[in-house]
Amino acid sequence: MHKSQLMDAQSEMLMPISEPVPGKAKTAGKLRARSWSAWLPYLFIAPWAIGFLAFTVGPLLYSLYMSFFDWPLMGGERFVGLQNYQRVLFQDDDFWEALGVTARFALLYVPTHLAASLGLALLLNRRCLGEGLFRTIFYLPSMLSGVALVSIWSWIYSREYGLLNYALSLLGLPAVDWLGSPDCAMSAVVIASLWSLGGTMLVFLAGLKGISVELYEAAEMSGVSKLKQFSHITLPLLSPVILFNLVTTLIAAFQQLTMALLLTGGGPMKSTTMLAMYIYDTAFKYFDMGYAAAMSWLLFALILLLSASVMRFSSLWVFYENEVKSDAGPNQQGDKP
Repeated sequence: MHKSQLMDAQSEMLMPISEPVPGKAKTAGKLRARSWSAWLPYLFIAPWAIGFLAFTVGPLLYSLYMSFFDWPLMGGERFVGLQNYQRVLFQDDDFWEALGVTARFALLYVPTHLAASLGLALLLNRRCLGEGLFRTIFYLPSMLSGVALVSIWSWIYSREYGLLNYALSLLGLPAVDWLGSPDCAMSAVVIASLWSLGGTMLVFLAGLKGISVELYEAAEMSGVSKLKQFSHITLPLLSPVILFNLVTTLIAAFQQLTMALLLTGGGPMKSTTMLAMYIYDTAFKYFDMGYAAAMSWLLFALILLLSASVMRFSSLWVFYENEVKSDAGPNQQGDKP
């Protein structure tokens, strides 16, 4: 080995070992923590997102695909294009009859449901002893399954041993065939469906809690009656909540299936055969899956159209307090129009 090479090797051995710079290590740790924190929210919503894609979006798109086929439950499918939709709209009288029954149910159910929910919310909004207990009692029926509710109301409506006819007999009135008469069956289904209004009641109650008590105190000091307080304070400030409950209740009314299917079976004389029940029978009783899928998408389009119409005209009667404040702001600051 040459002398110069030996000296180079000795100088390399004597050189100090370089240590990592503390600032760079901290920066790398911060970047790793920041990237992990950026992905953490997506990790939390991943189970819901996977379930939503697998059990909601997937079947929804698959039903749209099925609607273009003649798809019996047993046997092979055959592409028919738009024939299923043409058959529904122009050839199926039962579809339009079921749609009329559904519209009749919605006209009876939606305003009654909203009025009863708002009335209970107004009662529960008052401070009294055991108010939490009363809220729980009124909400509990909405936690029951549809099958349990049908069992209870079948006993109440029974012509021979029903509780309702027993109460009529105490008053000297004749028994009524609530579920066997076309004139009474729809009213019976509407009343039974009102049993699960606890969720809507709680939404109204939350909206009432958000209204400032000072507004009512100022109105009382001015001599405003309770009725005018309700019409000029409660209803305008509660209108966004009313809009929300109106849309959700309207959607639920057009999707009603359990009560009509289990309580009356669609009878008597198809007086309670609603559109959702007709779709169910077409798919699982007559095994025409493609035709049922086409009707389902037409029902979806109808619900979407009704919801959009309600939202479109909501500006005529819905009051948003923040919009009023933003409009009144420049005038309060003395800005010229």
